[in-house]
Amino acid sequence: MYAIIESCGKQYKVAQGDVVFFEKLDAEEGKKVTFDNVVLVSDEGKVQIGNPYVKGVKVEGKVISHGKGKKIIVFKMKAKKNYRRKQGHRQPYTKVEITSIKTATKKEEAVKKEPATKKTETTTKKETTATKTTTAKKTTTKKAEKVEA
Repeated sequence: MYAIIESCGKQYKVAQGDVVFFEKLDAEEGKKVTFDNVVLVSDEGKVQIGNPYVKGVKVEGKVISHGKGKKIIVFKMKAKKNYRRKQGHRQPYTKVEITSIKTATKKEEAVKKEPATKKTETTTKKETTATKTTTAKKTTTKKAEKVEA
C-alpha cells in the first residue's frame, strides 16, 4: 500500500515505514503529524485518485528530527566587469517516519468494533443537557412571578 501526498508545495510517494525528508514543518521531535492532502492511494491493486484530494484518507507520521541539508553555493559573475558574488545556503528539513496510511474502509472497521461504548456516552450527555434546561425554565418563572408582584 502506498500513497502520494502533497505537502510543502511538493508531492511525495510514501508507504508505511518510509523515512521522508520534508521541508521544515512546525512540529516538535517525537510528535505525530497527519497529512490530509492525499492525491492518490493504491491498496492491493485498487487505486483511488482524488479530485483534487481523496476524501477520508489520512497519512500519519512521526517526526524523527530536524536538520539542515548540504550546502549549496550560489555564485554570480559577470565577465569582464569585475562582478563576483558568492553566497552559501543550507535548506532546513524535517525527517518524518510514516507510521500508517488510514483509508475510509479501515475507519469503518474500527467503528464497527466499538459501537457499544460510544452509545452509552452519548445517552448520558443527553440526560445532563435535559436536566439543565428544566432548571433554567424554573428560574425564569420565579423571576416572572417577582416582577408581577
